[in-house]
Amino acid sequence: MEEAPPAQRPTPLGALHDAVSILDEIGLADALVKVAVRTAVRTAPRRALGLAFEMARIAAGRSPVVADAKDWRFTNRTWTENPLHHRLGQAYLATCRTADQLVSDAGLDWRTEERARFAVTLLTSTLAPTNHFLLNPDALERAFETGGKSMVRSLTNLSRDVLKNRGAPRTVNRSAFRVGTNVAVTPGAVVYRSEVFELLQYSPTTPTVHARPVVLVPPQINKYYFMDMAPGRSFVEYAVNQGFQMFVVSWRNPGPEHAEWNLDTYVSAVGDAFRVAAEITDRDDVSTIALCAGGITTAALLGHLAATQDRLVHSAAFAVTLLDFDEPTLIGMLGTQRVIDKSVRSSRRSGVLDAHKLSMLFALLRPNDLVWNYWVRNNLLGEEPPDFDVLAWNADATRLAAGLHADFLDIFLNNSFAAGTVNVLGTPVDLSKVECDNFVVGARTDHLTGWKACYSTTQLLGGASQFVLSSSGHIQSLVNPPGNPKMTVTTGPEPGADRDEWLAAADTAAGSWWERWAEWQAARGGGRRPAPATLGSPRNPPGDPAPGPYVVAG
Repeated sequence: MEEAPPAQRPTPLGALHDAVSILDEIGLADALVKVAVRTAVRTAPRRALGLAFEMARIAAGRSPVVADAKDWRFTNRTWTENPLHHRLGQAYLATCRTADQLVSDAGLDWRTEERARFAVTLLTSTLAPTNHFLLNPDALERAFETGGKSMVRSLTNLSRDVLKNRGAPRTVNRSAFRVGTNVAVTPGAVVYRSEVFELLQYSPTTPTVHARPVVLVPPQINKYYFMDMAPGRSFVEYAVNQGFQMFVVSWRNPGPEHAEWNLDTYVSAVGDAFRVAAEITDRDDVSTIALCAGGITTAALLGHLAATQDRLVHSAAFAVTLLDFDEPTLIGMLGTQRVIDKSVRSSRRSGVLDAHKLSMLFALLRPNDLVWNYWVRNNLLGEEPPDFDVLAWNADATRLAAGLHADFLDIFLNNSFAAGTVNVLGTPVDLSKVECDNFVVGARTDHLTGWKACYSTTQLLGGASQFVLSSSGHIQSLVNPPGNPKMTVTTGPEPGADRDEWLAAADTAAGSWWERWAEWQAARGGGRRPAPATLGSPRNPPGDPAPGPYVVAG
């Protein structure tokens, strides 16, 4: 195991330090000041008067304010049946509504508005009455039912979180999952290793296989195995069972000594992975499926290959990948010069973007669900965190090399793919010249890379596109095996410039995008041939069994 850099070592209340650092870098205070200045004369007095009127109606028991039916915080019957709790909840919700209206009133540009709304959400979620033991009816009922034992468990959980989890509430029982034992268990082997990545090849399970290999490129900010969860929930397992020759890039978790690894480093690494897979399968080209930030790297490589007239990639799939950064998204609020300069300076000082800091940012983007939900369950109700493989993977955080972090943020700030200003490996990147067929997946409730922004990828690439919309959010939409009755997939005509027009003409049915991708990829699989008897090749022989050492190190 690599020793973690100093920023990674657990410290009491380190999560609070991370949160404060993130909020300072994002510039939330500046956004709130702009809201205050723009609304002070025009709308704030009217909103304040409206709130006062609503408070009077609440006190008189005549207010119609109700919580959203999906808001887990106010599902206890006490919030409607007990007069004091009912009024307390209504007063809180009315205040939240007024704060949100003030942000809308300010008429800010969309990035500043997103930051202001983010700041308001953080404040209001923190002040929710459900976060406090004496105001939370679920916590009071649990304490009464257990004779006070839940309070003892809550204090034990809180102490453990302070001592062992940097003060943040634990989201999952990580001890229930072990990489290579009950997650990331699809049989395979490491067939290539560089300083930057390992390439895993998986053992075929069908008598014949599609001739053209498929190489999966995961994001650099997460470990690959969210696509190889437990059997039955593994995309890799599913793809192998469909007869695809599957290869997966497993990134090394960088340390401060790898600070200079940049976009060129990772684009070159993906190119190496593609060429190794092609050599092992005796092909001139490969297909690829790239996810999230791995899609940014892969798109840059495709642009480089187009510029050099190299036909290494026959077809490419992108899932929850953002390439057009002018599209409004929650994560898009970070795209300002001030925010990016501060973030780059921070990662340059330590050599890496700290894993816990990055995880905290993603959690803060949905504070009610990803922070306070676990605070209430662990530290008010006295419950133990659940055994859930996706949450265990999410807690298995990785770092991001400072060089790549800076390059990603530069692309983000300048919308460089759409502007045609990306240069990698000495060549310009023009995605309109990428003529291979492409398959693009968006997620309907994705709070990081909204589906409309992902849809824009179909308009940037030059080849024939197919767009598929999966239900659920950023990660849950990807971990979406066939047979889940709660999940749906939306497919439509060839995507044109108007996203809403595409959606209006599309059909939604139960199922998984995995199935749609498998059909699309099979048509581009290069025919069938007998499955190989062994993995690797004389030039690239099999080594360590999958999942390989990189995914468990560091």
